[in-house]
Amino acid sequence: MNRTHRASLLAVPLALSLLLPPAAQALDLDQARMLLGTYYIDPIPEEILYLPTLEEILGALGDPYTYYFTPEEYRQFTGSMSDQALVGIGVAYRLTAEGLSLQRVYADTPAEEAGLMAGDVIVAVEGRRPGAGESPELLSSWLQGETGTQVALTYLRGGTEYTLTVQRRAIVLPATVSELWDGHIGYIDCDTFGGETLAHFTQAIDAYGAQADVWVVDLRGNGGGEVNAAIQSTACFTGAGVLAWLRDSGGRYQGYGAEEAARTDSPVILLTDSETASASELFAAGVRDTGAGLIIGERTFGKGVGQNVFDQTSYPLLFAEGDAIKITAFRFFSPGGSTTDTIGVIPHLLVAPGHAAAVARLLSSPAPEGDNRGMLRIDFGRSWYVDLEQALSEDYRAAFRALLEALPSAVRVFQGSGADWNTISPADLAARCGLEAYQRRGFSDTAQSRFAAQIDALAAYGVVQGSGDGFFRPFDTLTRAQLCALLAQALHCDVPSGESHFSDVAMDAWYGPAVNALAEMSLVNGVGGGLFRPDDLVTHEQFIAIMGRLGRRLNMYLDSSARQVPDTLALYEALAPYADWSREGAWLLAMSQTDASGKTGTLLWDSLYAIAPGEATTRDEAAYLTCSLLSYIGVLPV
Repeated sequence: MNRTHRASLLAVPLALSLLLPPAAQALDLDQARMLLGTYYIDPIPEEILYLPTLEEILGALGDPYTYYFTPEEYRQFTGSMSDQALVGIGVAYRLTAEGLSLQRVYADTPAEEAGLMAGDVIVAVEGRRPGAGESPELLSSWLQGETGTQVALTYLRGGTEYTLTVQRRAIVLPATVSELWDGHIGYIDCDTFGGETLAHFTQAIDAYGAQADVWVVDLRGNGGGEVNAAIQSTACFTGAGVLAWLRDSGGRYQGYGAEEAARTDSPVILLTDSETASASELFAAGVRDTGAGLIIGERTFGKGVGQNVFDQTSYPLLFAEGDAIKITAFRFFSPGGSTTDTIGVIPHLLVAPGHAAAVARLLSSPAPEGDNRGMLRIDFGRSWYVDLEQALSEDYRAAFRALLEALPSAVRVFQGSGADWNTISPADLAARCGLEAYQRRGFSDTAQSRFAAQIDALAAYGVVQGSGDGFFRPFDTLTRAQLCALLAQALHCDVPSGESHFSDVAMDAWYGPAVNALAEMSLVNGVGGGLFRPDDLVTHEQFIAIMGRLGRRLNMYLDSSARQVPDTLALYEALAPYADWSREGAWLLAMSQTDASGKTGTLLWDSLYAIAPGEATTRDEAAYLTCSLLSYIGVLPV
């Protein structure tokens, strides 16, 4: 699958963009083959490794994260993970339907000097506006220009358009900035993890720690960076312990973490979006697994592999000219052993990125002392408080509705009545507050299913979408095509490129990309003769076998358990009705896992004795096991 991370540019870098492949290279071909053969995460077939040029080898490898740097490109790469020198006006923005919504105006920059403010929306550059059907991203390209040149900007503020002129110049934008919100919320915006990141985090905590009773760390648009910088920055909030596991090409695991206590006892809220990737996903997974706080926003990108950079420092004789090569050398896993690869990190509260910061602010209200009228308490890992007056104000009303819609049904909400807290549902609260546009995430036909809670949880996190008409149809049986579509949605699969793996699955069929994505991940197989038979029903034993493979892929502890499968599975009475090829999955999900007391537990919807292996799987059974598995390994935050 061709899945790469792309981040929006805030200004024009002084150096040229990275180019792949370069026109010339200092590393010779045999040396490159040695490094790739030794360190690449997966075995490289000889027919690829011995292609005649490095360009052809890297192209055939198909890994967007493994590439060669010329000396100039490597200088830019190392600089990109630090505070950056740019030509621009000094703003950070997000694309909206209106234009470029300014999230920050940096200090001592042309934008600040001209009077631009956070919240302004740039709608035209030199009088030009995107036409019908054109993206507002065009405004970004029109902002670019040479240092010393001027640019006229039209912007919205408070519903009124204004125009001003800004002179572009060379500026240095810090990769991490911090400030204090509302007198008690410490805010850290981190664009990348590099050599200065930990110092930026510790300086922020030292500066605002006395006032901050909650921290908001903004990882939206953060494409990653140095793994160790991300881990040590995470430890500022989680404290000592393993915060990531890295598995190398030899299958060896090594834990990485911190030995020192957390630098703050205050909880942390992370803001994420679909561009939050790689090392920043390690940060998010560390906060999730340790219970240090909440994650709010979109599901993250899903890059669960890391790279080693080989350069003049590590191999001075090979890279004497200052060039380098970056090689995918390890897969990383969260403290709880789960990967972020493809699936990403699912936030506790799934809200649009434009509402994430406002939702975080709402949840950061101080706990009431005495009379609690006008306050909400939301118990999600810990108690979070919302001031209803603030929530229903014009500035926060839409974000408050987004918060209520995002709350999973298992989360309890209480409204203050003076001295007591009274339970209230998000739907009733929305009605009481006059939020007419409130829409519950869920389905109208699941109440009679004994697995309604699991279906609702998957719906709250966007893991299932039902049949497209507001119904889930829980008692319908699943075809092989439908199961692939369900799991591809759950896994956040990218659309594979190339031809179909099966002659009876067209890539332009509604299920074609899902079937082929799961086949590339070795989760589903054909039935022989190049066929998949997408319309056949999925039997229980087929489904359990697939979910066993999925568990191994997602979690290193389940993978370890599967490597210890007994040789005598056929002798287990409960497994006797199952085919040989399905027994490992059944054993893994129903017989291999134990709780803290040592008692064996099952992830299946019934005991193995009660499940008929050859019967067709229903949609609610599939939802139950999907929810059970993802919750058990910590991927689903409920």
